[in-house]
Amino acid sequence: MARAGLTVERVVAAAADLADEVGFENVTVSALARHFGVKDASLYSHIKNVQDLRTRLALLAGEEMIDHIAAAVAGCAGRDALAAFAGAYRTYALKHPGRYAATQIRLDQPLAADSRAMRRTAEITYGMLRAYGLEEPDLTDAVRLLRSTFHGYCALEAAGGFNASRDVRASWDKAVDALHTALEHWPREERREAQRKEKSPS
Repeated sequence: MARAGLTVERVVAAAADLADEVGFENVTVSALARHFGVKDASLYSHIKNVQDLRTRLALLAGEEMIDHIAAAVAGCAGRDALAAFAGAYRTYALKHPGRYAATQIRLDQPLAADSRAMRRTAEITYGMLRAYGLEEPDLTDAVRLLRSTFHGYCALEAAGGFNASRDVRASWDKAVDALHTALEHWPREERREAQRKEKSPS
């Protein structure tokens, strides 16, 4: 029987807080049960197993993060939108390390496709990049560039990986400027294809 006061929402919210405190990889059913002062079995009335718990946590964090990004980019375009997106991404990643780690796990495709957070993230990210005149497959390539740059920078910063005297925020702003320049001068797929045809023997 479910313990009074416990709900799926309370359990997942507590797991998110625990992830920020001790690390996403340390979020277990037992650790969460200790947080609530209950036995493990009490939580299984609300979640199936630790994988279900972590998946729900990932979806919660993904929704929080894209809401934060959406608020930042509202009314912005071009370089301003990119900077707002990047800044909101970095702020969330550094402020909520456990939640952010949860957003990086791989979700089952049907679950990801049905996720409001995933759909909204795609809409906002691709919408921002279309302002640069990009279409597929260049859109996907650009998304991968942004994600790898943002994630790599935040992971290194969080781990204390930048030891030079240069201000970390100044380097971040420069990276955003460089990404903006790259997006404005993107080597579009149709252009590359035309160049290949020109170079091929007739």
